[in-house]
Amino acid sequence: LIPYFIAAHPGTTDEDMLELALWLKRNGFKADQVQAFYPSPMATATAMYHSGLNPLKGVHRDSRGEKVDIVRGEKRRRLHKAFLRYHDPNNWPLLREALKAMGRADLIGNGKQHLIPTFQPSTDGGYQSARRKNSTPGGAGKGAASGVGAGGGTGKAPTKGRVLTQHTGLPPRAGVKGKRGRGDV
Repeated sequence: LIPYFIAAHPGTTDEDMLELALWLKRNGFKADQVQAFYPSPMATATAMYHSGLNPLKGVHRDSRGEKVDIVRGEKRRRLHKAFLRYHDPNNWPLLREALKAMGRADLIGNGKQHLIPTFQPSTDGGYQSARRKNSTPGGAGKGAASGVGAGGGTGKAPTKGRVLTQHTGLPPRAGVKGKRGRGDV
C-alpha cells in the first residue's frame, strides 16, 4: 500500500500544511506520491475550489456559507507540495523562505526538532525516492550488474518497536534488481 497525498486541496491553509509536515516528520514518514489538487467534474472539492465556500456546511444565496481558503497561484501550490515533501533538499529553499514569512524560523535548524536544516547540499536537481533506490539505475536492460551492490544502504538498523519501510527510511536491499519497465527489452 502506497499512500498518495493531494497538496493544495481547497480548505487547507499554509499553517495546515506546516502542521502536516511536522506530523509526517515526527512520525518518520516521507511522502513520495504527492500531487497538487486539480479540479475534476462532479467533486465536492471542485465546488469548493470554484465557489470559495464549504458546501458541506450549507451554501446560501446571500453567501452566508463558510468561506474556505483556496490555494491559487503556482507559488502557493508548490509550497503546499514542498511541505509534504519536506525531506527533499530541492524544496528546502522554498520552505526556508515560507517558514521565515510565517514567523516559524524556529523550525529551521540542524536538530531533530527542526523541519529543515540550515545548510543546502549541492544537489543535481534529482531527488531519488526510497522506492527507486531499490531499483537498478537506468533501467534493467543496461548492465543488470550495476544495481545496488552489497553493503549499500544508509546503515540504519531497525530499533526495537520500529518498523522500517520504504517510506520511513528502509535502506536499499543488496543485490536487488529493479523491475523491468514497459519499454525495457
